Amino acid sequence: MENLVPKARQIEFHRLKLAKKQELTKNTFSLEFEIPSELASQYDFEAGQYITLKFESEGKIIQKDFSMTSAPFEKVITLGIKINSEESFANTLFQNLKVGDEVEVSEPRGRFTLIAKPHEFRTIVAFAGGIGITPILSHLKNILRTEHRTRLFLFYGNRTKKEVAFKQELEELVQKYPDRLEIHYFYSQEKVGNGLFEGRLDAKKVALIINQILQLDDTDEESTIWDAVDAVLICGKGEMIKSIANACYHHGILKKNIHFELFEEFNEDIYPIEKEFPLINDISVDFKLFNNEYSTTLKDNKIKLLQQLLIQKFPVPYSCKSGICGSCECILEEGEVELLENEYLTTKEEASGRILACMSVVLSKKIKVNFDLN
Repeated sequence: MENLVPKARQIEFHRLKLAKKQELTKNTFSLEFEIPSELASQYDFEAGQYITLKFESEGKIIQKDFSMTSAPFEKVITLGIKINSEESFANTLFQNLKVGDEVEVSEPRGRFTLIAKPHEFRTIVAFAGGIGITPILSHLKNILRTEHRTRLFLFYGNRTKKEVAFKQELEELVQKYPDRLEIHYFYSQEKVGNGLFEGRLDAKKVALIINQILQLDDTDEESTIWDAVDAVLICGKGEMIKSIANACYHHGILKKNIHFELFEEFNEDIYPIEKEFPLINDISVDFKLFNNEYSTTLKDNKIKLLQQLLIQKFPVPYSCKSGICGSCECILEEGEVELLENEYLTTKEEASGRILACMSVVLSKKIKVNFDLN
């Protein structure tokens, strides 16, 4: 995950020492930070979570989020980072950070997580695109170590073989857990002699994977491996997530069992909106943001709340616009909204009045929300 805008609420940072820096491919590298004993409790984390790095560059303070590749039992913070251009924040980190430097690192957060079930027989399927492997790798290491009855299948897409990040670490996991982990690599810009593994990971590939790889189950001769899937993990670009998530859903996986994480902005809904809403015009909106009070009027409710506030140039925090990252989380203090699909809020949080502005359709003439979550 690599997001640009933090939530309105305060993020806690601590200075951590860089213990290791390693170039992985031509445009990806890893950073490993030590966790001092006095900060151990603040840096307890779950597989799949992320941290924010705060770094000064050319007189400006930049904050960006990066998913961790480390598993909780490793007691370090390890990141996988892709360099998209010479002017990028990632390249600034790569060129300037040296082992021994101290960097401001936020406490871990994020909800691309799974509930541990060490006593159950589970089948988990993961799809990763490019540097989207980072939180998936954290999950693989954690599950293989803590859930001895869980088997995992990873489908990992890259443009070419040379661009596969963490290939050695993944292969070492396969060697260590050959009966529980199976990995298949896909290449969108390289021929490998088998059409199944050429091209992007998308809905069509999911259908082929189900029919050609996740076939007869050795543990149950009357069903397929796909029939036994308990959870799906997806991390990559928005279009990839949208295509694969919908394919998994249409092939029988419940939406609540399909978990995904974006590593860039995405402005579309992951699942189609299947409900029509009554038209409401001239909606009055009051909201609190960064300890400031704002008031505005929405023309109607044809566009979701966050998108309308952004159109009006309000500095509302966001990243994905798809109900995944939680950056636009706020409290509904007055009025009514319909919260569409979201991958972030729990049922308990929804019941307490928390909403995601990017997934909220306004259903009353007036609403009041608090982005400061207090």
